[in-house]
Amino acid sequence: MQRTTFLLLLGLCFTLSACHRQDPLEIAQQAITPERLAEHIQVLASDAFLGRAPASAGEMLTVNYLVEQFQALGLQPGHQGTYTQDVPLAELTVDPRSVRLEVHGPQGQLHFRYGDEAMLWTKRLAPKITLQASEVVFVGYGIVAPEYNWNDYAGVDVRGKTVLMLVNDPGYATGDSALFTGRAMTYYGRWTYKFEEAARQGAAAALLIHETGPAGYPWAVVQGSWSGPQFTLANEQQNMDRCALEGWLTYEAAQRLLRLAGRDLEQLKAAAAQPGFRALPLGLQLSAALESTVRQVQSRNVLALLPGQKQPDEVVIYTAHWDHLGVNPSLAGDSIYNGALDNATGTAGLLALAHAFTTLPEPPARSVLFLAVTAEEQGLLGSTYYATHPVFPPAKTVAVLNMDGLNVLGPMRDVTVIGYGLSDLDDYAQAAAAAQGRYLRPDPEPEKGYYYRSDHFSFARIGIPALYLDAGIDHVVHGTEWTLKRRAEYVAQHYHKPSDEYNPSWDLHGAVDDLRLLFHIGYQLANSTDFPNWREGTPFRALRDQQRNER
Repeated sequence: MQRTTFLLLLGLCFTLSACHRQDPLEIAQQAITPERLAEHIQVLASDAFLGRAPASAGEMLTVNYLVEQFQALGLQPGHQGTYTQDVPLAELTVDPRSVRLEVHGPQGQLHFRYGDEAMLWTKRLAPKITLQASEVVFVGYGIVAPEYNWNDYAGVDVRGKTVLMLVNDPGYATGDSALFTGRAMTYYGRWTYKFEEAARQGAAAALLIHETGPAGYPWAVVQGSWSGPQFTLANEQQNMDRCALEGWLTYEAAQRLLRLAGRDLEQLKAAAAQPGFRALPLGLQLSAALESTVRQVQSRNVLALLPGQKQPDEVVIYTAHWDHLGVNPSLAGDSIYNGALDNATGTAGLLALAHAFTTLPEPPARSVLFLAVTAEEQGLLGSTYYATHPVFPPAKTVAVLNMDGLNVLGPMRDVTVIGYGLSDLDDYAQAAAAAQGRYLRPDPEPEKGYYYRSDHFSFARIGIPALYLDAGIDHVVHGTEWTLKRRAEYVAQHYHKPSDEYNPSWDLHGAVDDLRLLFHIGYQLANSTDFPNWREGTPFRALRDQQRNER
């Protein structure tokens, strides 16, 4: 009996010793579970949160929930003693009944229906916009890119005129790798750049021609994204330096407009994709009017901090945007844009990572900031505001790890790096993926420009290396073709629509794999003395090199 008792006690000691020796990193990663993720997603994407629009009752609920969760984890306030950073915004809501858009020329006159054929808005903080007989100029892709020896505005003065533009860039249109970056969209292909450039050129109005392929989404997404309240960061000029009118035309509407000018859209597209293209005045005049309700509002970024033990002034940042599109009362039936995948999943992932870091027996050497940003859907506004009003200086910010739409389809053999090859962070991702028996893959849909469509880009633009991991496509059971089909179905049927709701059939084990991978990367960075950089030849390298002298 004594010998049996001794052996039992000895075995218990070995067991306790093994538990004591269990890797704390493994314990922390095991804290990230599908059940925890699902719980957060269901709350954030519930009808009660009203689609999480900035400056709404849904924002109040969302921000309160995030703050409560971070407080419960024992994380410190991340901004001047509070968990929030005020983001001053202007909200503009177009009255659809006020919108008028017509084009006239020697051969007649056309009227375009708001919503069905055109989406129009203004970023100027003005309640009424009126354009009368503004000359229309087709400016191809609307790009000025000296590094590619490309200038669609060469030889033309568009001040006070309306510019009509194609979406994406010539590389996508031709598939020619010698033009821009071939099929992979550059920032010059994004609508944000095109409206900015049109304003720099002095245009009164800027209209983009929509095509599902080069835009990356169908017309229904344009309708949903640019209707209802629109938000902007206001400048000292009340945004009067923006074009008076911005908008999209359907492809069919643009065809009608160009036929009125005696032009063929397909022929103009082909010409615009060739080096040496010159802008073409169309001999048409555009008149337009719209009225907007304008109000100054405050939205909030949410910040929670785990201070570092040794270098607390250096920080690794995890980001996810908490906002979505709110409620559209004009819709029949379901009018709440729940944004479950986009981006309740990423926000839930941010909370799961915060929980994992707080289970560590001691904090890492560097600080870790968990940053939930507002108004991503309005043009990365919350992250842009943080980037220009940072808590930690860019030179002291080690890296940004962004989450936007987690994997809900199940485990994958791979993980996608949006912007693969741009920075040293790929090496950290490679090591973390290898530890899971997985591999990295570049973006399978580079033509959609995802690198410029989420919050990491706001940090990249100020020189901070930023990593955006997307779900892989090599499903462990169903393979690649099945996954790509499911992704396409989501974009066509649910992206930026009220039907983007939590689905109990989602398999969140793949999301858990990706979050554990992100934990691994962040932990390694937070316990390193290295400052990752951009690769040679990338557009953000010079900024990061300058920051080296500021440390």
